Amino acid sequence: MSSDFEGYEQDFAVLTAEITGKIARVPRLPPDEKKQMVANVEKQLEEAKELLEQMDLEVREIPPQSRGMYNNRMRSYKQEMGKLETDFKRSRIAYSDEVRNELLGDDGNSSENQRAHLLDNTERLERSSRRLEAGYQIAVETEQIGQEMLENLSHDREKIQRARERLRETDANLGKSSRILTGMLRR
Repeated sequence: MSSDFEGYEQDFAVLTAEITGKIARVPRLPPDEKKQMVANVEKQLEEAKELLEQMDLEVREIPPQSRGMYNNRMRSYKQEMGKLETDFKRSRIAYSDEVRNELLGDDGNSSENQRAHLLDNTERLERSSRRLEAGYQIAVETEQIGQEMLENLSHDREKIQRARERLRETDANLGKSSRILTGMLRR
């Protein structure tokens, strides 16, 4: 199950990185390409929402005792999705402002400010994504270490059980030899 969730997480990370890059490029594109890029980003945002829904369904299937970590990750992904949608709306506003400015002949200072704001938000989003990825890597490493420890404990348990069985056999053999020696002493 967690492998499905991890696959969805990786797909979501790749998709959001693509969306972020495209959102940042929207203000710099010629008008024809901007329309295509906006349509493309809208489609990718829908795909990202579907991935979130799939991840949410996977989290619901996880046993309650280990669901907390996944719920925290889901909250983070939903916040990231909200920021992407906000950035996309701002990008579209900047795009519509730019079209309006081209039609009206304005100098476009406001769109430059919005572009700078969008770039700042994109950088923040990329930093957050890197932090999430680092946290994810730590969680994966921790899980691997935990599995190794459980395997070691299982092997140790088997060794202890075998040693206990040998002790019982030795005790039984000592009891037999004691009875034989006692019998020999009586004779």
